[in-house]
Amino acid sequence: MIEAHRSSWTDVSDHLATVSSVAILPFGATEAHGPHLPLGTDTMVADEVARRIAEEFDAVLLPPVHYGDTWGTAGYPGTMSLSTETVAAIAVDLGRAASAAGARLFVIVNGDFGNRIPLALATRTLATIEGFTALTIDYPGMDDAIESVRVALPAAPGLNHAEEAETSIILALDPDAVHPDRYRSEYPEFPADFGLRPMQVHRFSASGVFGDPSHATADKGRAILDATVAESVRRLRPLVESLDRS
Repeated sequence: MIEAHRSSWTDVSDHLATVSSVAILPFGATEAHGPHLPLGTDTMVADEVARRIAEEFDAVLLPPVHYGDTWGTAGYPGTMSLSTETVAAIAVDLGRAASAAGARLFVIVNGDFGNRIPLALATRTLATIEGFTALTIDYPGMDDAIESVRVALPAAPGLNHAEEAETSIILALDPDAVHPDRYRSEYPEFPADFGLRPMQVHRFSASGVFGDPSHATADKGRAILDATVAESVRRLRPLVESLDRS
C-alpha cells in the first residue's frame, strides 16, 4: 500500500501499473458529534477503514475528503456542509483522475450518511468509463458489529451518532480527541415521519448526541472496526481478483 499524498507521481503511476490497479478514497465529513467528539469524526473513521482495506489489497490510498453533504447537522456551529451536487462532482472528478492515472477499480469509503445519495450518483456517472469500476461502500458489517457490543439502547433504529458505538471507535483511534467529562445522554422525541424525509436534527437534540456515550470503550471500537474492515474486504475481494484475470 502506498499513500498518494506522501508519494511522487511516478511512484503512484508505477504502483497502479505493476502492483495494484486499485485506488481507495476515504470520503468523510466535518460535522458536530456532540460536545465530546471531534468535528472530524466521520473522516477519521473513513480514513482508518480505507487505510486497512488499502493495506489488504496493496492499493493506492488517496487523501481523504474532509467535507460532505451534512445539511442534516448544519444547525450545529462548526459543521461544514457541501451541497449534494458538489459532493457528487468532487467524487466524479477524483474518479476520473484516478482512471486517468491508471486505476481500474476506484473504491469510495463513505463515512457519512448524508453522502450516500451524491456518491451513488457519482458512481453511476463514472460507470460510463470503459474498463473502470467505481463503487461506494457504506461500512458493511458495522451495524451487526455494533449490535454485538452495544449496551445502551439506540436513540432510533440504525442511528449511531455520537453515542456508545461512535464514541468507542474514536476511543480506539484517538483517545486524546475524546472528552469523557462532557459525555451526556440524550434520547430525543422524534416526529412520526423521522427517517421518511430530510430533517435538520438540531431541532431534536441540543447537544448533537443521539443516545448514550457513557458505555463506550476502546475495545468495543476496535471490535467494530475489525468487523467492518473484514466484511469490506470480503465483499471487495472478488472484484480485486477479477482485475488480475482480465
